[in-house]
Amino acid sequence: MALSLPKPIAEYFAADAADGAALAECFAADAVVIDEARTHRGREAIARWKAAATAKYDYASEPVAIDGRGDRIAVTARLTGTFPGSPVNLRYAFTLAESQIAHPENACPENARPEIAHLEIVRLEIVP
Repeated sequence: MALSLPKPIAEYFAADAADGAALAECFAADAVVIDEARTHRGREAIARWKAAATAKYDYASEPVAIDGRGDRIAVTARLTGTFPGSPVNLRYAFTLAESQIAHPENACPENARPEIAHLEIVRLEIVP
């Protein structure tokens, strides 16, 4: 059974199979990604992080569990591919933010879309 993921997180996992630029567009302009003890700040850095991971490893990710509500969502995904320890379960801790569109009087316009403000990826376990 497929998981029901919030739209920006579903877009992230779909873009993860594409390229760095597509993945970076899932994030707010000033978003932060922490992966393998490295911090990547802003869309350009996030696009470079994704491009480097894609160049180094061939992998696929499949979300298998979701937990959380509101703007903080944790997704467990199984990664399989050409990297040491494959397959592995990773925990993606997402924090969502409203679009960076200017809001008069803090009103949220109809065309605002949630974006990912922060993502931390943590290895949970090697899958037997």
